[in-house]
Amino acid sequence: MGHRRHFLKKVSAAGIGTAFLTTNLPGKSRSALETVNIACVGVGGKGSSDMGETAVNNNIVAICDVDDGRLAAAAGRFPKATKSSDWRKLLEQKDVDAVTVSTPDHMHGSVSLAAMELNKHVYTQKPLTNTVAESRDLANMAKKQGLVTQMGTQHHSSARIKNAVELVQGGHIGAVKEVHAWTDRPGNFWKQGLKRPEKSDPVPANLNWDLWLGVAPKRGFVSELYHPFHWRGWWDFGTGALGDMGCHIFDPVFTALKLGAPKTVSAKGPAPDSDSGPLWCEVTYTFAATRFAKEDCKVVWYEAGRLPPREIINAPKNWQGSKNGVLFVGERANVFVGFPEKAELFHEGELAGVQMPENSDNNHYQQWTEAIKGNGKTSCPFSYAGPMTEAVLLGNVAFRSQARLKWDKEKMTTGDRSADRLLKRDFRQGW
Repeated sequence: MGHRRHFLKKVSAAGIGTAFLTTNLPGKSRSALETVNIACVGVGGKGSSDMGETAVNNNIVAICDVDDGRLAAAAGRFPKATKSSDWRKLLEQKDVDAVTVSTPDHMHGSVSLAAMELNKHVYTQKPLTNTVAESRDLANMAKKQGLVTQMGTQHHSSARIKNAVELVQGGHIGAVKEVHAWTDRPGNFWKQGLKRPEKSDPVPANLNWDLWLGVAPKRGFVSELYHPFHWRGWWDFGTGALGDMGCHIFDPVFTALKLGAPKTVSAKGPAPDSDSGPLWCEVTYTFAATRFAKEDCKVVWYEAGRLPPREIINAPKNWQGSKNGVLFVGERANVFVGFPEKAELFHEGELAGVQMPENSDNNHYQQWTEAIKGNGKTSCPFSYAGPMTEAVLLGNVAFRSQARLKWDKEKMTTGDRSADRLLKRDFRQGW
């Protein structure tokens, strides 16, 4: 926790007065809001849609981006909002009730933690953080402050994910023995398996590169290699295919099976690189039994277009397949749900009469703003998203350390020194 205290001290020194660093103790009552005043950190790319969705029936009062072009575009949509390139100054604004965090992964934890310390409700894009330790910090802070939080796994609120969860929990396939989850990322979406470049390019006039780097190590700007998208493939800034898509694809797995922390984690793939994520990897987790999963339930992750064997899927011959999906292998049948394919029951004849559940889509963003107003609860609060993100990111730790991890949730140790060093990160000097 020392890195967190050091960081918050730095935030205070940067201009956020300590008078605002108040703590909302658990159980302390909060007044429901009729309209939420929202500050948006990161307003380009996914941040643009996050901003637009949460603006419905609410006020966007502050916007922040290190890219002047993206900031100007957002200001055109919300001309009354104050503008800043530095999110620390945005948090000084006293009328801010809530904050959306849509930055590269490496800044999720720092911005979210500082916002919650200042008593702001938070919506943070997935993956919740860049490191396991930061995920634990965010979950603990959200609980301490009694805040309304939501991770940006918007598929969670879709009818098809709810249908898959109900099929699994309905007992139709029996207890789940294993799960297979896969993605086509990184593929042609972003670059991985790279070596750190030796040369750098001039920083574009519209980009504040030092603020973009934030807590990450000092790196030279390289055109088309980091900003605005390919940062996902670098450990300094992103979490690779597993961190990016794993939080989406593992979400129905954790929800349906009510999984706790993994017992063991192991990974295979090309030789790991200290700078860049792999061209591909496969990760195998084991989990303790739950009401819906057998003891040592195995969850296997595949990326870069790799898939589980067709015979495990046990799909009908005319099944078209899926580039991004999850398969629950039960004692009697299988359940599949894709991204974006609908939920299906892969079965033999005796289950042909099972009816598909009837659920409807919900707006994941407005679920958060409505919960702030006192209307319902969020479905992916940090109390859920934090532990799930921890599990996802442990797959990266297993791959990077090439160790078979035995995870001790309470002590936060893997049993391997080299792996434990990857559970957290040091902030850049000055941050």
